[in-house]
Amino acid sequence: MQNQQPSTLKEIRVHGTQNFPCAFYQTGTRIKGNIVKHHWHEEVELLYFSGGEFCLEVNMERFYISEECFYFINPGELHSINVEKNGGCVENAVVFHMDMLNSSYSLDQIQTNLIQPVQNGSIQFPRCLRKDEPAFEQVRTAYEEIQNAFSGSAYRGDYYDGEAVTDDITRQLFIKSALLRILAVLSANNLFEVTEKNHDRWIETIKTTLTYIQENYKEKIYIRDLAGLIGMNEQYFCRFFKKVIGRSPMEYVNEYRIKKAIHYLKESDLTVTEICLECGYNNLGNFLREFRKYTSTTPLQYRRHSLKETQ
Repeated sequence: MQNQQPSTLKEIRVHGTQNFPCAFYQTGTRIKGNIVKHHWHEEVELLYFSGGEFCLEVNMERFYISEECFYFINPGELHSINVEKNGGCVENAVVFHMDMLNSSYSLDQIQTNLIQPVQNGSIQFPRCLRKDEPAFEQVRTAYEEIQNAFSGSAYRGDYYDGEAVTDDITRQLFIKSALLRILAVLSANNLFEVTEKNHDRWIETIKTTLTYIQENYKEKIYIRDLAGLIGMNEQYFCRFFKKVIGRSPMEYVNEYRIKKAIHYLKESDLTVTEICLECGYNNLGNFLREFRKYTSTTPLQYRRHSLKETQ
């Protein structure tokens, strides 16, 4: 089962451009809830939290954030972000592929002792960098240079989902040099860590389970099928899933289905009944009850409200 590729959870989007695989993202909201669903990618992600209350989940471990800090997501790590409290919450991130920092010189020690070990998973970035740590100010200065190279000051203070990329060679030089400076600061402070592999099996297990749900949400999903995917009995699987994800398997299934329903309400002309069936519900009453549970409104009211916001 470990050889199965979790295609749905792996992001298929290109971060940046083909020639410059680096992008800047910002996500903001005024209401609590999930803002970044479970996913993983081959790139490194440097997350910056400037304010608000968040729960960042990485490889089955939860980190509660309420003050300014940086978090690093290593290649292949499963992660998601939830906003824990209503109010102004903004997080932004630089996502980049380590290949962009490679040298053409095969004996370059930066490549052989740092870049490649991060890529093959033998070493990893530190999980967190807090404001009171010696390396923080230098990393923040370099990070702000990257942000300004991508977007200037236009993104600051806004609440939206945005992505910035650049093909401008001068901006790319500033970004690349700032990324290398971040690596240098982390190295100077001995913050790179030797990777512990003992949780890999459980991480792949969760990737397999969530991928199955996201690929089969339109069909009937039974606990026995999910447990059978990873060779667990149903009772242990339910305990394991809730410990890792924070809710029961069926709660996750229903939440995912409602998120898909919200997408259809916003982006399609399907009727409520059609959306109900499309999202794996065979009973309209159950669908309406679950929809109200997660949104505190009805599908039609939600659609009308969404239309008003776009006008």
